[in-house]
Amino acid sequence: SVVQINCTLQEGTQCIPCVNGTFMNRPNGQNKCNPCTPCDQGNGLFAKQGCTAATDTVCDVVNGYFCKALMDESGCSSAEKHTQCEPGHRIKAPGTSRTDTVCESCPSGYFSLDGVNCTVWTLCSQTQIKIKEGTMTSDVVCEDASRHHYFLIAALILFTLTGAGFGIKGIKELNHLTEWLHLDLQNPARLW
Repeated sequence: SVVQINCTLQEGTQCIPCVNGTFMNRPNGQNKCNPCTPCDQGNGLFAKQGCTAATDTVCDVVNGYFCKALMDESGCSSAEKHTQCEPGHRIKAPGTSRTDTVCESCPSGYFSLDGVNCTVWTLCSQTQIKIKEGTMTSDVVCEDASRHHYFLIAALILFTLTGAGFGIKGIKELNHLTEWLHLDLQNPARLW
């Protein structure tokens, strides 16, 4: 309650109870009750205990949030969403209603796509070859070695045929040069 009429020499103080939506939790000489604290669900809070004429609302955090600022010792006045760990990291300590999530980088030889857990890189088998190195955010990529040999053989055949083609063309050009020189050696006057 709060003061309705202050005391006089003839009469004592007259008090009135707080109306709905207001409260007063200590002896006082005030003439207005305190407004009840709203718990903003849009910002991660809910009413754990409703407001009464003698107590304020007690807010707490919804799942996925943690308390940024305490209201007294029992409630929370502001909350924030738990941090989402980025790819290449994992959750070291999950968030609680009072603490944020703690993230850490994946160790060498591990990767994380979703920022939750780290997974060890794939080891290519003896029949596979590594065609892409692993990173903190992606796994090693292996390929069947026999399939890779087919690509090497095809590339080697193509290289050989190309070289042979240049070789045949070069022989023809050499023959033309030889014929020209041969003709000119038979007729030295044409050289000058």
